[in-house]
Amino acid sequence: MSKVKANSVQSIIGIILQNIPSDAAVTKIEYEGPMIAIYTKNPRYLLENNAIISGIVKSIKKRIVVRTDESIRKSEEDARKIIIRTIPKDVGIVGTFFDTALGEVTVEVKKPWILTQVEEGEEEEVVVVEDREGVSSADVGAGSSSSQNIQKQKQIQALLIDLIDSTGWKVRIRKASHIPSESMKQVNYTKKLFANERYRLLRSVGESIFRPRLFEGTEATLMTLGGFSEVGRSCMLLMTRESKILLDCGINPGASDPMNAFPRLDIVGFDLEEIDAVVISHAHLDHTGFLPLLFKHGYRGPVYCTDPTLPLMTLIQMDMIKVAAGEGELPLYTERDIREVIKHTITLPYKTVTDIAPDIKLVFSNAGHILGSATVHLHIGNGDHNIVYTGDLKYGKSQLFDSASWNYPRVETLIIESTYGAKEDIMPSREEVESNFVNSINKVLMEGGKVLIPVPAVGRAQEILMVIDHHMKAGNMVEAPVFIEGMISEASAIHVAHPEYLTRELRQRILEVDDNPFTSEYFTTVEHSSQREEALREGPAIIMATSGMLEGGPVIEYFKSIAREPKNKILFVSYQVNGTLGRRVLDGSRQVSLMSRDGKIEVVDIMAQVEKIEGFSGHSDYNQLMAYVNKLRPKLRRVIVNHGERKKVENLAGSISRIFKIPTAAPMVREAIRLY
Repeated sequence: MSKVKANSVQSIIGIILQNIPSDAAVTKIEYEGPMIAIYTKNPRYLLENNAIISGIVKSIKKRIVVRTDESIRKSEEDARKIIIRTIPKDVGIVGTFFDTALGEVTVEVKKPWILTQVEEGEEEEVVVVEDREGVSSADVGAGSSSSQNIQKQKQIQALLIDLIDSTGWKVRIRKASHIPSESMKQVNYTKKLFANERYRLLRSVGESIFRPRLFEGTEATLMTLGGFSEVGRSCMLLMTRESKILLDCGINPGASDPMNAFPRLDIVGFDLEEIDAVVISHAHLDHTGFLPLLFKHGYRGPVYCTDPTLPLMTLIQMDMIKVAAGEGELPLYTERDIREVIKHTITLPYKTVTDIAPDIKLVFSNAGHILGSATVHLHIGNGDHNIVYTGDLKYGKSQLFDSASWNYPRVETLIIESTYGAKEDIMPSREEVESNFVNSINKVLMEGGKVLIPVPAVGRAQEILMVIDHHMKAGNMVEAPVFIEGMISEASAIHVAHPEYLTRELRQRILEVDDNPFTSEYFTTVEHSSQREEALREGPAIIMATSGMLEGGPVIEYFKSIAREPKNKILFVSYQVNGTLGRRVLDGSRQVSLMSRDGKIEVVDIMAQVEKIEGFSGHSDYNQLMAYVNKLRPKLRRVIVNHGERKKVENLAGSISRIFKIPTAAPMVREAIRLY
């Protein structure tokens, strides 16, 4: 029997059936997107005898998930009562969400540490991991292998098995956030409303993934559709003989011409139906802003991203609609298009090997950039070629995230960003960065001025909040009210709800002592116009508002007022893309024209001080980028540099080629590169 036939769906299901004892009471075996779902009337048997599933996973090298048969699931009302009765009251149940498409219930609690202090995401389940050759293999469990953690896993596993046995629903425990997140509510509402459609979608996706391969050989070509020799509209298409995978789908916030603002999908010459999957590295608009438009124009395939990326990109995409409406413009897409994105999104944890096409496996790993940001490892064919796309990369520990992952089993082609790819792009030490930040703000506050910090809602905002709170409490920074726009607060709430993606120190603060690192006595969340008026009244204050590049949003109204006073300061802490208002202001423009709400042109004279503090960026500097390339083993065959201004791309590509003797390309948009 050929390899193609041996991997056929019939063979896979046959192997599963041959190895499942009758005591498991299996009722059906179905696709669930990139996984194979085994439905059972006796889930306790399979969960307590996980070696059975582990052995099957080793044999078929596919992800398997155990699901409960619909016939044993209690009604949501009865299941909720059982959950409330079973989980200790001190844990503090805030809410429950029943996902009928998967037979899962997520229980949000205030104090998860009471449940033996096991961090969310550490419950034992069968997953697949990657071995040294880059091929799927089986593993059971997650988290640390220390005896203490193993004991905790056993205790929480016992509770979860009892709950699945008594309710018929698979139960997951999640830390409840300090404020309700409208984006997370919208994600849950959409999943619930379209549960039947999602169920069918997952089966359809599975049929595409697990179909027999049509070709034995492997070829791979990369089409550069956006974000090459530029920052913005990150998008590329990976094509093999079997598959077409779109990597990121962003917009360029600084471009007004659609030919430069959106990915050049027009040059590819195929229907959107031919795309097998879209893989999203992280939530920022320059990587996800075009995604709703993709669905608006007919795409109906799966989108893969990490768990926190889904609510974050929903938050950011919804804000785009609000900003357009506030400026009297027609939005690029509607809430309906965003709901289509949610319906078709499949979230994956870090370090889990997942089939996304007949010849491609995907692994997400920490990229260190923002919450849930991921490097994308694509394993093509039977070990034929491995690609790592870094997305936006931070190879250095920050207060929020661990340093980007680098220990891939194999990488032949690396696609690496170059936002700070010039030799002079060397960031100061963290101590120097914070000292410069504190001193810059203190000078303004002591003179009664206001500091406007334009900041992306996700990533830098949370980092800055922690720095301000720390230094005000320590007496290093002049105490003053800090006004925070509501979108930033909601993004912070999503961080609290996903502590497993933060550093160990923050996870412990959130999960073990309920200490929210993003709240403070100094902070006031701005939710309506009267609070904005309060922020702009006479007296020193710090104002943090989106967007980080002054491209629409609440920051514009603050900017119009604050820019006109010499005692005030506009303080940039993030990268400013060419063509954006933020970049023009940073480069020295002293007068800008803005569109007012009534459609008239308003001229703003910039009398305020303008400064940028380097070092808070979620991107790697030149030294970190070079260190990352040097760290990868075995030696790379090829490096492709993207996501940077042309000079920075060329400089980084030249340095990598010269120092590491690796063929390195610095392509433009609309190029085709044969990888294998």
